[in-house]
Amino acid sequence: MVDKVYKLSYNPALDGLRGVAILLVILSHAHAPLFDGAFFGVDLFFVLSGFLITSLLLIEFDTTQRLDYWRFYRRRFFRLMPALVLFLGVYCLVAPYLWPDLTDIYSDALVSVLYLADYGIAFFDSPDTLLHMWSLSVEEHFYLIWPPLLMLLLRRTGRERLWRPLLMLWLLSWLWRVFWVEQGQHFYEIFFRFDTRASGLVAGSLLAALMAGKPGFAQGVQARMHHAMWLPLAVPLLMALSWDNQDAMLWGITVVECAAIVVLIAVQQGHGLVYDMLTSPMLVRLGKLSYGVYLWHYPVVRYLRVEFSWPVVVVLGLAISVALSALSFYTVERWALRWRDRPSKPQREPQGLSVNTP
Repeated sequence: MVDKVYKLSYNPALDGLRGVAILLVILSHAHAPLFDGAFFGVDLFFVLSGFLITSLLLIEFDTTQRLDYWRFYRRRFFRLMPALVLFLGVYCLVAPYLWPDLTDIYSDALVSVLYLADYGIAFFDSPDTLLHMWSLSVEEHFYLIWPPLLMLLLRRTGRERLWRPLLMLWLLSWLWRVFWVEQGQHFYEIFFRFDTRASGLVAGSLLAALMAGKPGFAQGVQARMHHAMWLPLAVPLLMALSWDNQDAMLWGITVVECAAIVVLIAVQQGHGLVYDMLTSPMLVRLGKLSYGVYLWHYPVVRYLRVEFSWPVVVVLGLAISVALSALSFYTVERWALRWRDRPSKPQREPQGLSVNTP
């Protein structure tokens, strides 16, 4: 018997979108020409995570009229922590040989496992060789506060009108980021922090609320969504926004979030050009391993780019990261998923496994 899980129909295009996001991130960290702004790939992850997590929580609320916080946190722990601990354990063993001059290996690992990397990097330059841990910290902070906050909003507004406070929250999160830009805060102090990067997670949550509540205008917008398909075409132009360019904070992130929403709406139909592109078997397979690939890729790419040109770094870095991710997925993560799906208390009836969960 498995723990009760509230189903979300599997959509392979969402795994394909994860595959695109991780490719962009690797291109960015490999310092590939014309891909300086590929760090926007993380914003695709944020929107997708917000959409999936909120969709699952709304399904649970529709079924039980409540949210089981303990069950949610328990399942997140077993999905994310074992792979992270394995990665950090290997990093602590190998990093002293790869970077013998580093003195902060273990402190970086500690900050990472405590999910403090976002504020650690923004204000204390730690961790360093685990720089990519910031986005996992941002998502973890969202996981911690979102279920009770969502429940509060549901109790006050109801499911049909939930999109209204979420739209306001999205606008406020954008204004909060703009405020710090206008205050002259350094780019990296804005880029890495949860409070200034939460807008993508809220954007995905807003889309989930709209699709669940189905207000009349949302159905009309969805029917005309093909007119908005030009927006994702603007994303490649954003690759010219280099690191430290505050335009990325002011409007670049918002363009990517809106483009991700358009793509997510488009693929819900289960057909069409965008759906067919994102369901490429290679992209889908890469997307299924994207969490592990993200964990492993940065130290690998950082080490390789010292010795090799960027095309070699991208190809070899991706291959090594996929191999390490697959090893983690089919060993530690498979074991952890069995524990995740064990019942926390006796269930009266078995339920199916969820899919597409981040």
